[in-house]
Amino acid sequence: MTPPMVGIIGAGQLARMTAQAAISLAVDTKVLAVLPTDPACVAATAVEIGDPNDPAALQRFVAGCDVVTFDHERVDPTLLARIETEGVRVRPSAAVLHFSDKAHQRVELAAHGFPVPPFDVVTTASEVVAFAAAHDWPVVAKTAVGGYDGRGVFVLENRDQAVATIGGLAGRRVVVEPMLDISAEIAVLVARRPSGDSAVYPMVETIQHDGICLETIAPATIDPDLRTQARNIAESIAETIGSVGILAVEFFITPDGVIVNELAPRPHNSGHWTIEGAITSQFENHVRGILDWPLGDTSLAAPAVAMANILGGAPSARPDDLPGALSVSGAHVHLYAKPTRPGRKLGHITATGPDQTVALHRARTALAAFTGTPMSKGTLHDH
Repeated sequence: MTPPMVGIIGAGQLARMTAQAAISLAVDTKVLAVLPTDPACVAATAVEIGDPNDPAALQRFVAGCDVVTFDHERVDPTLLARIETEGVRVRPSAAVLHFSDKAHQRVELAAHGFPVPPFDVVTTASEVVAFAAAHDWPVVAKTAVGGYDGRGVFVLENRDQAVATIGGLAGRRVVVEPMLDISAEIAVLVARRPSGDSAVYPMVETIQHDGICLETIAPATIDPDLRTQARNIAESIAETIGSVGILAVEFFITPDGVIVNELAPRPHNSGHWTIEGAITSQFENHVRGILDWPLGDTSLAAPAVAMANILGGAPSARPDDLPGALSVSGAHVHLYAKPTRPGRKLGHITATGPDQTVALHRARTALAAFTGTPMSKGTLHDH
């Protein structure tokens, strides 16, 4: 059998880990990279250098691909819709990838009755002030496109901050929401095939700081009724929008219940724990899903799993004590071969254990050994 060729637009760490999973299935991968040093270039079967928003580069790249998928969403949806009309199998589709636009996402989810916070889509400071008049200060403003890991998210305390921030965005669309009372943040991953079959991973709890995910814990220590509610919502969203491959649904837990925060129509940081922690990783199930192959078992491979992101610090303090981290029982290190900069995700460490507290302690111990910094002392719910 001739191996299928999966084209991945983008060559970051998500493409790197997807390509690694594809190797085990004898599936070929081709990545569209910006630089030959991008993380996925060493793992893919083939590499092309180009800008995904260059129509000519995109046309060249998709030639010979059995299916095209994504490492990131920074692709013009009109270009993707055009190649779909030419018979290229784009999975997830251009329509699904459009849900990475936070304004489109909020409007569509609200229209379908999914629980989202009160919101408005604005372009001017006066519209933010009007929203705050109805919902009180502070408010949270999020750029509709281009924001990730805390970028493009602003907490506005008053009119002056709104004028300064929104004015600096030069007319870009912004989603504005009230500041919610959040007791926990959770995520649910849904793997889905074009034929409609789906599989759901155990819910994880995510520990965030300044909009960046620091740690994930599986299974989440959340009320069973809320777990069921979030799982049902995530499955329903995946079916409603027709997602294919992995869809990550992030939620806030608030006094009003489960609220949808964001969607990511691709493998996601909240699912990195699945490489060692689940029977089938999110990356393998993404490959299976986009090829319309049977999905793998999403059950936990251990009683509990924790993941800690390795974040860049000062350029002079690049972490490199890999043997120290590997000496921790139950710990697994994944490095992305990315140049360091403050706050950048350079890799992650996964650890398994008999319960969430032990797994998290092991992940934190390995991270502290790797970075040469003191281990976090917080308990499971000190976030």
